[in-house]
Amino acid sequence: MYAIVNIAGQQFKVAKDQYLFVHRLQGDEGASIEFDNILLAEDGGKFTVGTPSISGAKVSATILSHLKGDKVIVFKKKRRKGYKKKNGHRQQFTKIQITGISL
Repeated sequence: MYAIVNIAGQQFKVAKDQYLFVHRLQGDEGASIEFDNILLAEDGGKFTVGTPSISGAKVSATILSHLKGDKVIVFKKKRRKGYKKKNGHRQQFTKIQITGISL
C-alpha cells in the first residue's frame, strides 16, 4: 500500500514505515502529525484517484528531528565589471517517519 501525498507544497510517494526529509514543518520532535491532502492511493492493486484529493483519507507521521541540509554556495559575477557576490544557503528540513495510511 502506498499513497501520493502533498506535504508543504511538494508531492511524495509514501509507504508505511518510510523515512522522509521534507521542508521544515511546525511541531516538536516526537509529535505526531496528519496529512489529509492525498492525491492517489494504491491498496492491493486497487487505485483510488482524488479529484483533486481523496476525501477522508489521511497519512499519519511522526516528527523525528529538525535539521539543516548541505550548504549551497551562490556566486554571481559580471565579467570585466568588477562585480562579484558570494552568498550561502542551508535549507531547513524535517525528518519524518510515516506511521500509517488510512483510506
